[in-house]
Amino acid sequence: MIVESDFLNRLRDFGLNSYEAKLWAALLSRGVSTAGELSDIANVPRSRSYDVLESLEKKGFIVIKIDKPIKYIAVPPEEVLERVKKKIKRDAEKETKVLDDFKSSELLEELNILHKTGIDMVEPTDLSGAFKGRKRLYAHLESLIKNAEKSIVLVTTKEGILRKHKEFKKVLKKASKNGVKIRIAADFNKKHEHIIKELSEYAQVKKSNLDSRFLLVDGEDISFMVMDDEEVHPSYDVGVWVKTKYFASTFEKMFNSQWKNMKSA
Repeated sequence: MIVESDFLNRLRDFGLNSYEAKLWAALLSRGVSTAGELSDIANVPRSRSYDVLESLEKKGFIVIKIDKPIKYIAVPPEEVLERVKKKIKRDAEKETKVLDDFKSSELLEELNILHKTGIDMVEPTDLSGAFKGRKRLYAHLESLIKNAEKSIVLVTTKEGILRKHKEFKKVLKKASKNGVKIRIAADFNKKHEHIIKELSEYAQVKKSNLDSRFLLVDGEDISFMVMDDEEVHPSYDVGVWVKTKYFASTFEKMFNSQWKNMKSA
């Protein structure tokens, strides 16, 4: 049986490895078959076929028919899909519960104490880093926003305000409810009206002509993006983070002088 590699790769979305995908596809084409026949059809070593078929049976993809020789029956793909969905859901619920239990455990408190002790010994110049790729960068920005205690300054572009509204609106709202002062400066036009209106419910928003992108938190954490977001692919976007009151406070003072001249949304 000739099966395109792209088809087999897509079967891996079901959580199958290469041999499992080949044998399952072979069995689907036959309905009922023996391990030897499937091995020949799928071009899988016979010595591995029995283990792989046993694995497929445990995952619910096939049924073992007691016979001589033992035969295997394919479970309909629609049924397999439902079984995979249920398993993913069960696993996710189980892992979520483990994490929730860990969140309220003494171990987490001990780890936090250990981390704080380590951070206190770190030189300020060591508290810096670079992030490549917008997903990693946004994950870091979200973490900074979540941990904000006093203030957040967010400066971005026309397209950036659309992305950041989508990604950070929940954490920004929560920060505002916790008493954090939020200021957002961005370039925008009429197509941004509904977003600006929503942001204005929990932040001060002003129209900016600053051609820059950065996040400043509590006057000591600053993350700035070094690429033009209109020209760089999201995968190659780059951000730099520095934790230093000296640099961040100076940066905030310069921003404040610009903020006074910006037009309120």
